[in-house]
Amino acid sequence: MNRKAKRFGLGALLLLGLLAAWIRMADKEYLYKAIVYNFADIDDHTIFDQRKIDAPLLPQPWPLANNYNRLQLPQKLDELHRELESVAFLVVKDDSILYEQYWQGYSDASLSNSFSMAKSIVSMLVGAAIKEGKIESVEQPVGDFLPYFKRGDKAKIRIKHLLWMSSGLNWEESYTNPLSMTTEAYYGTDLEKVIKRLEVVEEPGRRWSYKSGDTQILAFLLQEATGKSLSEYAEEKLWRPLGAEHDAEWSVDKPDGMEKAYCCFFSNARDFARLGKLYLHNGIWNGDTIVPSDYVKASIMPNGLINANDGKKVDFYGYQWWLLPNYKGQDIFYARGILGQYIIVIPEKNLVIVRLGKQRAEKVGEHPGEVMGMIDGVNQMLQ
Repeated sequence: MNRKAKRFGLGALLLLGLLAAWIRMADKEYLYKAIVYNFADIDDHTIFDQRKIDAPLLPQPWPLANNYNRLQLPQKLDELHRELESVAFLVVKDDSILYEQYWQGYSDASLSNSFSMAKSIVSMLVGAAIKEGKIESVEQPVGDFLPYFKRGDKAKIRIKHLLWMSSGLNWEESYTNPLSMTTEAYYGTDLEKVIKRLEVVEEPGRRWSYKSGDTQILAFLLQEATGKSLSEYAEEKLWRPLGAEHDAEWSVDKPDGMEKAYCCFFSNARDFARLGKLYLHNGIWNGDTIVPSDYVKASIMPNGLINANDGKKVDFYGYQWWLLPNYKGQDIFYARGILGQYIIVIPEKNLVIVRLGKQRAEKVGEHPGEVMGMIDGVNQMLQ
């Protein structure tokens, strides 16, 4: 080895040593995992600690429509699935499975990451806690549950502000910056520490600004309100009453730690569809109210806040649900995840559509293009 190569090697080792020392001093050990895995994946339950959500002993299998899987995907929709690497696509019509297809070795039992669809699940659990009386209403201050929200401007934050993504907190929603709060929350091991660092930077309840931290605060609040982990509460209030056929999982920051509430609920297309059916029927499942109907209706109403990105009024977001109002005469709402995970509900057609996959297309306004593509494709199938 010549002298130049030796110097380069020693310099590289020194640089790596300094970087390691900085990571340790800055308390950013999560960066090692972030560097190794680089970007979130639908199979990340294999790299995180998971908390199981048990299915009931007597599940409620989905009925199959009379023409189950006899309809054919329109060519454009089929091409969209292949281009964006879908792994599951499911259509429920009139509470029966009309169509389903799986790719890349996935099946109706395969676990796949929900990513931010989990936000809609957290919203459901808030509604369930209100029904149970564990939470008074969405007007209740967050500080009633979390002491570190009793002081200063944080005391102004109410539950509805978190549901609306209008907390005014300084959460940085970035999936590409390795030093962002989102990256630390995803790969780190202390979600509470991340949340406690947050500060109010603008008046709560004024502007909509998408922040995973708002959902994570709701999770800590639910844990205090119910005395149960988020997974335990989801099992009790959703998974068992809805008759899920398979166990689910929720990623936690460490063993016996906290659920990554803003993401990382792992299940399959058939069981995710149950959540859509529940809200399609205004929170009622087989005659039993799981989530209060007035809460469901409020969840899928535009919050009307000012969009921090463009200054326009928000007509596309409710209580952690995305809204597509008056799309070709249909008022649609849906849960969505960063890699194109969707539970789409079309009440006018009594339809629930679930898509799981590995990629998402470009957005058209506030909505990924494939959302409209799937809606149009399914409507074409039904003609």
